Amino acid sequence: MALAGRLLVLLAVVLLAVSIAEHKASASRTEEQLQDNEHQGGHGSLKIYECKPKCDYRCSDTKYRKPCLFFCNKCCRTCRCVPSGFYGNREECACYNDWKTKEGEHKCPFFFF
Repeated sequence: MALAGRLLVLLAVVLLAVSIAEHKASASRTEEQLQDNEHQGGHGSLKIYECKPKCDYRCSDTKYRKPCLFFCNKCCRTCRCVPSGFYGNREECACYNDWKTKEGEHKCPFFFF
C-alpha cells in the first residue's frame, strides 16, 4: 500500500511538471507571435493611455476634430498604433490601414479637412 501511495505521488509530481513545462512553452510561443506581429505591422506597441495624445496630434489640423478623434481613438484601442503626421501614412499601421467597414471603406481616419 505504501508503494502504491508513493507511485501516486510521483505520478502527480510528474504530471504537474509536464503541465508547467507545457504552459511555459505555450507562453513563449505567444510572446514570439506578438513580437512578429509588431515587426510585420500588425498590432502596434502603444499602450491604451498613449492613444489620446497621439490622436489629439493626428486630428489637430482638421475642422472635423470630433469625429476624427472618435474614430482615431477607436482604431488606436484596437490596433495599438496611430500613423504619424496629420494625415496619410496608413502604411505605418497595417491594422489601422486594413480595418474596413462592411462597404469596404476605411474605418480608421485617413484625413479630415
